[in-house]
Amino acid sequence: MKGALAVLAALALLLGFPLATAVLVASVATPALAEEHRTLFCEGTLPVTGDWRPPYETAYALTPGSGFGQRFHPIHQEWRLHAGVDMTSQPAGAPVVAAAAGTVTGSGWTSGGGNTVTIDHGGAISTRYLHLAEPSPLTVGQAVHQGQRIGTEGSTGDSTGSHLHFEIHQDGQPIDPVPFMLERGAPLNGVAVAPSPPPGEEPLPPWVPELPEDGEGGIGFELPAPGEPRQDSLRNPPLPIPSGIQELYEQAGSEYGIPWALLAGIGMAETAHGANTGKSWAGARGLMQFMSATFAAYGVDGDGDGLAQIDNDADSVHSAANYLTASGVHRGEEGVRDALFAYNHADWYVNDVLYYAQQYGGGLVLGDPLHCDGLVGNPDLPLVSSERVAEMLAFAAGQEGDSYILGAGGPDAWDCSSLTQTAMAQIGITAPRTAQAQRDWLAIGNGFRVPVDQAQPGDLFFFDSYLGPHMIGHVGFVRDPTTSTSIEAANPAKGVGFFSYEHALDNNIFEIWRLGNIDDNPKAPG
Repeated sequence: MKGALAVLAALALLLGFPLATAVLVASVATPALAEEHRTLFCEGTLPVTGDWRPPYETAYALTPGSGFGQRFHPIHQEWRLHAGVDMTSQPAGAPVVAAAAGTVTGSGWTSGGGNTVTIDHGGAISTRYLHLAEPSPLTVGQAVHQGQRIGTEGSTGDSTGSHLHFEIHQDGQPIDPVPFMLERGAPLNGVAVAPSPPPGEEPLPPWVPELPEDGEGGIGFELPAPGEPRQDSLRNPPLPIPSGIQELYEQAGSEYGIPWALLAGIGMAETAHGANTGKSWAGARGLMQFMSATFAAYGVDGDGDGLAQIDNDADSVHSAANYLTASGVHRGEEGVRDALFAYNHADWYVNDVLYYAQQYGGGLVLGDPLHCDGLVGNPDLPLVSSERVAEMLAFAAGQEGDSYILGAGGPDAWDCSSLTQTAMAQIGITAPRTAQAQRDWLAIGNGFRVPVDQAQPGDLFFFDSYLGPHMIGHVGFVRDPTTSTSIEAANPAKGVGFFSYEHALDNNIFEIWRLGNIDDNPKAPG
């Protein structure tokens, strides 16, 4: 406890909150020697949103004893500088990809390194990839994009087995890749990371012209393909969409961050885009066929006339988008299917709508491709230790004055969720990329929800913002609960700093969550 107080006292001076607050954290947090639980991961792979990524798409493991620094060479039997880190894909022999965009400055055989590729990334930063299985197809002077395949993991040169030796050089000198990548939101933690978007592909779909100031990420995933069974779509082909109705689909899709084609799929399945808007046998009404009770809960004013009316086409379409959002459509492919099933409880209906959506052009859902299916978390977890809270908050506080840039992942610019994600990575915890996914990730058992009046420094707060009242769109750290002070990447006007979350307390969603004592690679107490 004494060591924790020393760390937190220093943190209190750095952050500007009273030592009493630091003592509070130390007095309620679990001691450093408490049992660590393994981080639980959501379904899917982490997306790429920053300028850097790990050199694999698959899961991988760092080789114990083969980090950066002096090492006894296993072949030459002498102490040498190990100028990078060794890692092995799971399973071995996976493709190796460029960690960032740049220009090839070396491609060929090197003494000791075997088949080697060197990429210049500008700013006096370069990366090297050694022991590739075969000569790389890349040539000197060739431009490469982030995530472009540069070879296959191998064992050429001075090597004792299949692995990748990965180096980063700054101003011509090798530096430790682990902290470098961590600062850029791409920790070398062994977690699989999705393929990088193709070059030239916009981070946001074209039907989202601009996100509000408190948006995040620019992350998206394609609508899932239709499966089996299907029913009505087998005998009713997709019909042409009246121009006025398509305009409503497009407006609502843009506002709620979902492809208009998905709304068109529902409109086709329900009423053939308004051709059959009479009351159904179950009592549903309107273009998108709402039950009165459901519309009362989720109906919105789509045309701005001050009324939400079940038989108004604009209100019906916007209400459908609102209902899909509330039902989890932004939470990965499974979230899309779950939301459609909530709309109509039939597997064939889900596949019918996805078939129609595919025929109308498909599209990108603005959301996290991970699917985290959790509710209240695990209140029986031991609390994250005081020392780790201090380290996490110290990192976040150290970014004060940095810019807020949508989709940025450090080291000098962030959006709200990349800051919290990277701060948690400092203490060995891999969290999802977006605010909603981070909350859902806590809810699967990596933390637990606490009442607002019981918040502590280091807790995460979440509230709805740019995706409407039923979707979390912002996250930050509690700094001092007695004054509702935060550490967060607020918006482009404010950047990163110490602000207040008091303005969001009355939002439709405002939640406080606490990390458990979790770690990607738990350490035994002792």
